[in-house]
Amino acid sequence: MFTATMTESVSHTPVHHSATAVVPSGERSPAPVRNVSICDTQPVTAEGIRTLLNSSADLRFGPAADSLAQAKEVLLQSEPAVMVIDKAFGIQAILDWLGNLRAGGTESHSGNPLDITGIVVWGGSITEAEALRFLQAGARGILRKTAAVGTILACLRTVAAGRSWMEDSVFRDSNRSERYPRSELTAREQQVLELVEQGFKNKEIAHELGIRPGTVKIHLKHIFEKTGVHGRYGLALSGLRQREAVPVPA
Repeated sequence: MFTATMTESVSHTPVHHSATAVVPSGERSPAPVRNVSICDTQPVTAEGIRTLLNSSADLRFGPAADSLAQAKEVLLQSEPAVMVIDKAFGIQAILDWLGNLRAGGTESHSGNPLDITGIVVWGGSITEAEALRFLQAGARGILRKTAAVGTILACLRTVAAGRSWMEDSVFRDSNRSERYPRSELTAREQQVLELVEQGFKNKEIAHELGIRPGTVKIHLKHIFEKTGVHGRYGLALSGLRQREAVPVPA
């Protein structure tokens, strides 16, 4: 029943990801209504999101999918503002799927679909390393399935508005990192940190900056001490959060 409903939805005329209701002259126009689609391994989860969005004035439940292949069709044809992807499909499968979308250029769609639709990856648990890989691959939101209703809605609204979002609980050292401004880092440490945030490994950083791998390790040690963040994934995630992400306490 779930698959049939999905197929019927996809065959409809594409629905753009936002719409604004017509209001009488002189009255304030309401916020745009943005579509949210979900691709989950369990159809009952999609129904839970549908029920949640029924009480929302600015978010509307769009076509659902139960496979990444179907999710791509929904994304290209319906152009939702947000697409929620279940981590249970597999980390590498999702990374490959995101990479395929970023490549863009299909017969019916040109450019990068991720410029139109914000991808939120959610799962029962997501580590710092996994969150970083998803964000670097093009996802805009990281969310746990155990998050509170208010947290889920905050994530969907933030990503629908074109910003990035992740929960504070993803960061093991989120509170400590805020006490140490990046301005305390030297120019070289800033360069190393920026490359870490882009996913560069130590040898790649050394080659990029023309220094030895051992020197990179020394710079990282100083960065860890000054920021209070332990681990390169924590550094990268903290950098992403400081630049654009809007964390909400779980």
